Amino acid sequence: MRKKMKLNIGSKITLGYIFILICVAVFLLVVTNRVASLQHETDFISQHDIEVHDLANSVEKSLLDMETGQRGYAITGDLSYLEPYNQASSAWETNYNNLYLLLTDNPSQQENLKDIRQSIEKWIETAGKPVIDMKKIGREDEVKQFFSKDPGKETMDSIRNKFNSFLATEKALTIERVQSLEDSNEKLITTIYILWVIVAVLSIMVAVTISRNIVTIIKDVTRTIKEMAAGGSLDTRIQVRTNDEIADLGRTTNELLEVVQKQGELKDEVASMSTLLQNESTLRDLSEQFVDRLAAVLGVPYVVLYAAQHEELVISASYAGQNEKTAKHSIAWGEGLVGQCAKDRKIITLDHIPDHYIRISSGLGRTAPSFVVVAPFIYEGTTLAVVEVAALDKLDAHQMEIFKQLVETASGTMHSVINRMEIQRLYMEAQTLNEELQSQSEELQVQKEELQVQSEELQMQTDELQSMNEKLEIQKDQAQNAAVELEKYAGQLETSSSYKSEFLANMSHELRTPLNSMLILSQILAENRTGNLTEEEANYASVINSSGTDLLHLINDILDLSKVEAGKIQLEISAVNMSELPESMERYFGKTAEFKSLQFRYEIAPNVPDIFYSDELRLHQIIRNLLSNAFKFTERGEVSLNIYKLDSVTTKGFSIPTETLAFAVRDTGIGISEDKQNMIFEAFKQADGATARKFGGTGLGLSISQQFAKLLGGELTVESVPGIGSTFTLYLPCETEHVDVSPMILMQSEAAVGAAPGAASQAAWSYKPEETGGRPSGHSMVEQEPLFLEETELFEGKKVLVVDDDIRNVYALANALERYNMHVLTAQNGYECLDILQTDPDIAIILMDIMMPEMDGYQTMKNIRNTLDLTELPILALTAKAMKEDKDKCLAAGASDYLSKPLNINEVISRMKVWMTKSQME
Repeated sequence: MRKKMKLNIGSKITLGYIFILICVAVFLLVVTNRVASLQHETDFISQHDIEVHDLANSVEKSLLDMETGQRGYAITGDLSYLEPYNQASSAWETNYNNLYLLLTDNPSQQENLKDIRQSIEKWIETAGKPVIDMKKIGREDEVKQFFSKDPGKETMDSIRNKFNSFLATEKALTIERVQSLEDSNEKLITTIYILWVIVAVLSIMVAVTISRNIVTIIKDVTRTIKEMAAGGSLDTRIQVRTNDEIADLGRTTNELLEVVQKQGELKDEVASMSTLLQNESTLRDLSEQFVDRLAAVLGVPYVVLYAAQHEELVISASYAGQNEKTAKHSIAWGEGLVGQCAKDRKIITLDHIPDHYIRISSGLGRTAPSFVVVAPFIYEGTTLAVVEVAALDKLDAHQMEIFKQLVETASGTMHSVINRMEIQRLYMEAQTLNEELQSQSEELQVQKEELQVQSEELQMQTDELQSMNEKLEIQKDQAQNAAVELEKYAGQLETSSSYKSEFLANMSHELRTPLNSMLILSQILAENRTGNLTEEEANYASVINSSGTDLLHLINDILDLSKVEAGKIQLEISAVNMSELPESMERYFGKTAEFKSLQFRYEIAPNVPDIFYSDELRLHQIIRNLLSNAFKFTERGEVSLNIYKLDSVTTKGFSIPTETLAFAVRDTGIGISEDKQNMIFEAFKQADGATARKFGGTGLGLSISQQFAKLLGGELTVESVPGIGSTFTLYLPCETEHVDVSPMILMQSEAAVGAAPGAASQAAWSYKPEETGGRPSGHSMVEQEPLFLEETELFEGKKVLVVDDDIRNVYALANALERYNMHVLTAQNGYECLDILQTDPDIAIILMDIMMPEMDGYQTMKNIRNTLDLTELPILALTAKAMKEDKDKCLAAGASDYLSKPLNINEVISRMKVWMTKSQME
């Protein structure tokens, strides 16, 4: 009879693994295809939708440039105003065509674009070109008559409304696509779970099938082994009747019976030690359990265990050795027998011990040991710890074998505990990161659970300890990789934050630089000291100056908002004199009330303390902002400020259980409807769009004031009735005892608050920029000071060096300073400044710009102080960067004082007078 081909056990297992790998490959193929589809959808949203919004904004900007150019040319007749008009006339149609092509998949939006195009062409034909043509041929009366009616305004408003509707539709489509992408992601996750379940079920089926075949073949052998495990005679041997793997199993089982018979005690001790140690969660607890158990098993009176920490061995636990006379607390790597054992990773034994080596003591007496053994805890070539045992008698071979096995078993368990502690630390660190790292935190949790499961299996399957430790090592690598990824993401977040800060600083500089010369020169023209300008021309200059001032207000508001979003603000907690507050508000808003024929009242209740502690700057900023809004939206009647104290206060979502100060600003203005009252505290929001057109403003003041109120531990509330008036109330804790928290930096994660740029403290005209939240809106409400004050003969004939690469700023400063009969020298960079100082030693003061080519202001000031050794020469640093760190950097580089642009010439002259007077006295 022909013999059948034998399929051995290894082949069966191999085939099972191949089947599982095929299932996994199919699973990966399905998931990969779905991920590729999701990536395609994501790319479409990130490229198509963003480009549509950019092109739409470009077309709308071109229309704004055309309208601005048309009006500028119509007003001034300057052909340079036609340049943006002509450029926009050619640019809008190109962007429109590109936008139209992008929307080939959306006919309704293309129809909307066609309607917009018709409106644009209508405006050009009915308003743009006719006005320019009439201005070119000198038909001024027709131009004025055209603008008195301005038929193009209605068309332009219609275009803007259509653009808003178009962009709103595109935004809705983008949201719809994102929602579709989220639905696809959920389907992908569901698909992964289903495929995983299918693969798991198939794998289990394959495993059960193979297991059943193997169990059938070795059934007799298993029965014999079970009888032996139940306590049967170890003399029984298995009768081998086959020539396949079962024969090998039978012979191996017989050999195992012999080994088990000889090493039963050894295994019992190892299993007992494993059971004892495996549930320990800290290295110290494991060490104490180990030394206590080892001393009992070997019958030795002295055991000390040292744990490896960096390049040092530190005592972790001891048995009968708890003081420095019997055991050193720490041992360097390679020091003594313990240090050398850790370094060589070998067991060291001593048979002949001197009497003075160590004393083992008890209540009855003391004696010296006769045998010492030092053994390392090694795991994959790394020394984890060293144990030192001292015995009264030499350990025999069997005891040494037990000792080695227990150390080896404890090494694996110790490595598991160290890994578990490390993974726990990494897991706790991972939980503090943002939501993008949540999936990695979950993986660490899964790894922790897998470690616990493997530790439990270790109790029952001590012979598989090595395999489990290898798995733990793999998981350690995964945890280390996760830590590297966490550091990478943290670095990216830090880089992103630095980019934003740098952008804000640069934007502040670029916006303030042109404002500097514009505000100085326009105010010079507005004062018309020479009388060369007509009254109307002087009014033009006044309007330019006022508009520039309003633009500076907006820049400071935006910087306030950026600080709010950054979540970083500096508070200065100090005593606030309540008796001075109403008078300060009277000085600030008295002219405004007189200008608008309004009554301004203020009252302080008798129970209000004279002094309480808070940030006076932020408090004044909030109240000025509330009063500014009250005056702005009140046409007749009165505005009042009432200050009183409450025992406690509770509002919706907020409460102060202790004494509270209330600052109530009431007006008889237009009022706010109830459904709009929450919206007014949002950035860039006002209760009605028509409000912004009639009264002006960006909608930032109340948002910033609300955040400041929360930062000071209070709340800002509103009560209002349309047509009757509004009451804004600021509640603050009444702190009458000083708490030393000044200055401090507060960081908030959920409701980050900000402040205006502290470094802009000198960029003022009729207010302080760090108080931007309290500025009244509109030039008509602000009474400007004269530009040039009466000064002494201090400046007569003195030389001043103006260092600035912007010719506009140089021109403005030179015109202002020459009115004091000063001799003005100029330099456009640091090298020119140093050359002038070397050739002309009579310079009395330097006005130094910071951002310059070739050599900036910081390096120039350092060279003046260090290289030229001009340590007493006054240097005023002038910069358009308005952050606090810019001021500190200027003073550190050698500046005597710091002023931020746009400059207040009165402030410049005042500072020059102080420093030049000080220089003459020295």
